[in-house]
Amino acid sequence: MNKKPALQAALPCESSESSVESLQPGQDMEACESKTGIYFHVPFCLQRCPYCDFFSTVKLELIDNFVRACKQELMLSAAGGTEVDSVYFGGGTPSLLSPGQVAEIIDTLDGIVNLSPNAEITLEANPGTVGFSKLKGFNLAGVNRINLGIQSFNDNLLGFLGRIHNSRQAMDAIENVHKAGFANLGLDLIYGIVGQTDELWRQDLACAVAVDPDHLACYILSIEDNTEFGLLEKAGRCVRLGEEQVAGLFLFTVDFLAKQGWRQYEVSNFAKTESDSSIIAKSRHNWKYWTFQPYLGLGPSAHSFDGNRRRSWNCNSLSSYLEKLGRGCLPRAGEETLSTGQRLLEKIYLGLRTIKGLNLDQLRQEFPKRFEALLPGLLEIEQEGWARRTEDSFRLNSQGMLLLDGICGYLASLVQ
Repeated sequence: MNKKPALQAALPCESSESSVESLQPGQDMEACESKTGIYFHVPFCLQRCPYCDFFSTVKLELIDNFVRACKQELMLSAAGGTEVDSVYFGGGTPSLLSPGQVAEIIDTLDGIVNLSPNAEITLEANPGTVGFSKLKGFNLAGVNRINLGIQSFNDNLLGFLGRIHNSRQAMDAIENVHKAGFANLGLDLIYGIVGQTDELWRQDLACAVAVDPDHLACYILSIEDNTEFGLLEKAGRCVRLGEEQVAGLFLFTVDFLAKQGWRQYEVSNFAKTESDSSIIAKSRHNWKYWTFQPYLGLGPSAHSFDGNRRRSWNCNSLSSYLEKLGRGCLPRAGEETLSTGQRLLEKIYLGLRTIKGLNLDQLRQEFPKRFEALLPGLLEIEQEGWARRTEDSFRLNSQGMLLLDGICGYLASLVQ
């Protein structure tokens, strides 16, 4: 087992030992686990960011066609009466839709499923695409949570990342979200960028905390082969910091936010806490992904999971998506049924990403033979000082989180 903290470039920020061990999962984490989440992939962007590998297009003239097709997909795939408590518009840049189009989609959904009265309905927004009037329109359409892709408050870093907004627009967007009546605001930040010093990252975190959001996602810059940054790296151009520097920034992030009253509940996600340390502002929808809960994905390239073994995904072409739905066909590109081994490995990897960790009793009951093979590995990881084990749970600390991929690879080798 490789004991060197080999932090993967694509791995989001990790947690410190103090925050992982002191924060207990709040009751609200469990409340959403019997209901389905709905994800809409809105694939439109004004321009493509050089680090992004999500499916997107700049053909904004097709937005109306997409909205019609998305409503058609809902009618074909959403089961009537399904209990839904989270809806998420991701992308792409969902804020390129009009409030009226968002309202159409939400109304169509509400006419099919049993949408909870307190459902969390999130819309991702680029600060360069929204003003007060549009945000107010989204609020009236039924959206109650805005997630702003800030990425940085530094104009030089924003330029390097290819963002269409500047720091002033970021601050204006945050102010307008509050003015428009939203009580739940999330901000996304990126670190590990070449040229980003410790002080620049500290300034970004300080700015984020000062504007009083409810949720922060702090991501390490990820480089994928099929992106502009990926091509630059292949050509020998440096676009991100080294592993040791990134690890240091991660540890600083958790410590800085903890001192400001924030706690980490997933490897890259932080929420405000009350005095009793219970998490109150997690992303309800994303929590479903990490805890093996059901979700239905709509739009090109979207994925779905039944909460048990069945996973499916849509075609990653807008033209194919529109064509198939125009013929009354679902735009599925593939599906799979998880084997027992695959299910176990996914539960291990997803569980170790979160403050909840692994439920050892559940693993023992569901995978009795494989659990016996897994147990010595868990004990070894604990002995190395990378995790904390109680009678029924196993959770990584900061050093364990820095080794997350290696630890999961090691555990996988024991049960395959």
